[in-house]
Amino acid sequence: MLKRKTLFPWSISLTATVAIVVCWHLTEHSQLAAQAPSTARSQRSGAATASSADRLINQHAQQMIGQGRQIFRSDTFGSEAFWGDALQLHKAIAGEKNGGIGGGVSPKTALSVGLKVDADALPDALKQQLKENKVDLDDPATTVALLKLKSVVGVTGIFDNSGSLRSMGIQCAFCHSTVDDSFAPGIGKRLDGWANRDLNVGAIVSLAPNLRPFTDLLGVDVATVKKVLGSWGPGRFDAELDKDGKAFRPDGKQAGTLIPPAFGLAGVNLHTWTGFGSVPYWNAYVAATEMHGTGTFFDSRLADKTQFPVATKSGSSNTRGTPDRVTSKLAALHFYQLAIPAPKPPDGSYDKVASGRGNAVFGGKAKCATCHVPPLFTEPGNNLHTPAEVGVDAFQADRSPTHMYRTAPLAGLWSHQKGGLLS
Repeated sequence: MLKRKTLFPWSISLTATVAIVVCWHLTEHSQLAAQAPSTARSQRSGAATASSADRLINQHAQQMIGQGRQIFRSDTFGSEAFWGDALQLHKAIAGEKNGGIGGGVSPKTALSVGLKVDADALPDALKQQLKENKVDLDDPATTVALLKLKSVVGVTGIFDNSGSLRSMGIQCAFCHSTVDDSFAPGIGKRLDGWANRDLNVGAIVSLAPNLRPFTDLLGVDVATVKKVLGSWGPGRFDAELDKDGKAFRPDGKQAGTLIPPAFGLAGVNLHTWTGFGSVPYWNAYVAATEMHGTGTFFDSRLADKTQFPVATKSGSSNTRGTPDRVTSKLAALHFYQLAIPAPKPPDGSYDKVASGRGNAVFGGKAKCATCHVPPLFTEPGNNLHTPAEVGVDAFQADRSPTHMYRTAPLAGLWSHQKGGLLS
């Protein structure tokens, strides 16, 4: 019998082919199965990495807010060298009976010029005594005791080993915080970012035993300095006086502007009424040149001797205080301020129907929203306008390097119960 000729010597039987294919699939499946844990581990690793990155961001944000809050409420930036050591304002506060000079400043007087007390910093026993009228609010010694408790918003008392008040400094909260009056008028929980429109900065500074730092800088006598300080009134401060020397407007009225709020600034391009610069710009400006802390601030625009003769004299356009107690704190301070939302009006505090009608006019016929673009209520981008565009005289604008006015954000406007938007 003839054997069948093999056409392809290398060919294999169907059975063998099936066996090989099955084996290949099993092998491939085994390899994929072996790779699966590795792939899963890689995916989990990627997820873990993303999760770790998110956690890092969240931790950083919380850390910045905490640091910023502490700076805003507690840091003097070394300003005690000016307010205490130079002006000796702490001596006027303490009074002669408490190691200072004069009659001293009682709690009643302090509250009358707009200083506030943080109720959360008061011991429960003291709160009870206050409720029972067992605390002498006419005694400057009580003011000193409140400073020891670190309860006077915006003011830091510095005490020696014997407990005597030897100096004082101020904080951001001095002008840009108030309280909710929940315990008593002027005493309550802090409201950071709110402009203290009760604060009479001029009256407080006028108490200083030594006003020579101002008289020397401005080239005037003490009586003139006190006249200027007395012209501001509650809720106002002149942050350009020590730059341009313009103490009064051409019409003879005071030249200070209302203290601006420091809330609702996230997304807003420029801070302050005339748009000097951003939030950290203004923080550096105020900390180094207005609060007189020790730090670095630079703006070559203020070196214009025609517009800013006093700044040219003092060299404040290039302030280099040592040690620098300001620059390292600007980031966290900025972060915290941007985290402060504009307050919403309490329920029942306004007519919602009338508000709806006003909103229709605001976004319609009146065209307010053309510049006050919701929800920022200022322009996204460059939000500066000439005085003619705004319909306001140019006095304040011309005290600024911008010669313009910023479109003021309107969020939280209801909280400006005293004053308004500029002066």
